[in-house]
Amino acid sequence: MEKGGEKASDTMDDAGETMDKAGDTMNKAGRSVSDTWITSKVKASFLADDSLSGTDIKVETNKGVVSLSGTVASKAEKKLAIQKAKGIEGVRDVSAEGLDVAD
Repeated sequence: MEKGGEKASDTMDDAGETMDKAGDTMNKAGRSVSDTWITSKVKASFLADDSLSGTDIKVETNKGVVSLSGTVASKAEKKLAIQKAKGIEGVRDVSAEGLDVAD
């Protein structure tokens, strides 16, 4: 009887490990969807604002950190882009190191 119990216990352990792995995969997928959602929202906010060259700013998001790159016309435009990105739900931080100001 113990052998059957051991097999059942081993099977339950394997099932638990599988569930843990599935949970990790779902968390990664959820984060990926969230990053995509954040990127879309940031880009949309840029395009909706006439003060920004939304098509000239590249937006990437990784784990809630938004990275902006490209070229804007002025320091004020760069500041506005950073401010708008920070205002989007789910954004943890904004990096604008790759966002250059035209001379």
